[in-house]
Amino acid sequence: MEAVRRLMDLRHRGRAEDLPDVLAVAAPLLDAESATVLLVDYAQVGLHPLRPDSAASYVVEDSAAGRAFTTAEPQWGDGLLWIPLLHGAERLGVLELRVKAYPSEEALHDLGVIAALIAELIASRRFYGDAVEHTRRRMPMQLAAEIIWNQLPPLTFAVDGTLVTAVLEPCYEVGGDAFDYASNGDVLHVALFDTVGHGISASALTTLALNTYRNARRSGLTLVDTCRSIDKWIRAQYPGSFVTALLAELEMGTGAYRRISAGHPAELLLRDGGTLPQLPTPNTLPLGLGHMLSRLPRVVEAQLEPGDTLVFYTDGITEARDASGVLFGVERLGEFLLDGLRSGAPAPELMRRLIQAIVSYEEGELRDDATAALLQWRRH
Repeated sequence: MEAVRRLMDLRHRGRAEDLPDVLAVAAPLLDAESATVLLVDYAQVGLHPLRPDSAASYVVEDSAAGRAFTTAEPQWGDGLLWIPLLHGAERLGVLELRVKAYPSEEALHDLGVIAALIAELIASRRFYGDAVEHTRRRMPMQLAAEIIWNQLPPLTFAVDGTLVTAVLEPCYEVGGDAFDYASNGDVLHVALFDTVGHGISASALTTLALNTYRNARRSGLTLVDTCRSIDKWIRAQYPGSFVTALLAELEMGTGAYRRISAGHPAELLLRDGGTLPQLPTPNTLPLGLGHMLSRLPRVVEAQLEPGDTLVFYTDGITEARDASGVLFGVERLGEFLLDGLRSGAPAPELMRRLIQAIVSYEEGELRDDATAALLQWRRH
């Protein structure tokens, strides 16, 4: 309880950068010689100490600390215990504890509670300084990417058996892609945007589309009127430009799913180890070009079954090319996702592996922004 009190004091008057000092004092109270916060970087390839001189960094793919992050389960080795730092379903990193012996089940549970409190502190304190950003960034971030990341919700969210998780790459340069979601009552709203162009102009257009979407959603507009509102504002502010988008709603109690594709690739629907036929797409022109059609956007409806997985993606995923020019493609994407689901990989980890696979496929040099979002539904 004394460790909790010390951490709670930080909640009211501290910054994220003060956390290492508090943990240094709290560690003996946890029967630990030391306690270190390791945060995952933007590319999700490494775990790095919040204070650079306090501990070593780890590679996610090849370390016990990385396994704690990827599996969201505690890991143990050589007197070190790693506990995942989860803010809700969002993976922030791991808590590294140097202990003399593996803790009892009760003590391990208590340490999990401490880790959850630390994750809460990081999430709430990060905006009062730049320590978290300095830790997570392994290279300078371009301004266009800075603008987009500051607009986005957490990468992962879960409620009542429904989960949504997303990835963006190149994480330090992305400017034209974005995603959003919101859970209101029994409805989960999800959207994916892919803006024409790159750089600051693309990030400004993406920002307009994203915030117009939120404004329409919060005003209680239907999918059709939300689509029309975004289209109107893009045409008014950026005539001649456009954004492709998937705008979707899921009734979490029943699995009723509806969406509009505004010039965007159809989502993948995965069920029982296979890929179902794609839903009709597009249902209207890209946002900003809607005035060229006389009819309203059409809403496509589908009935999900418990355990279904929907995957939204931008063309930077499927149009990634290897050295010989072969596209990654929709079929390869489906196979990759199904293999991951069969292996039991948690959804956020599956998305992390997907974006790493895309980066590897293009030999580390992406030709376009690559964004994907995964939605899993289980009846609650």
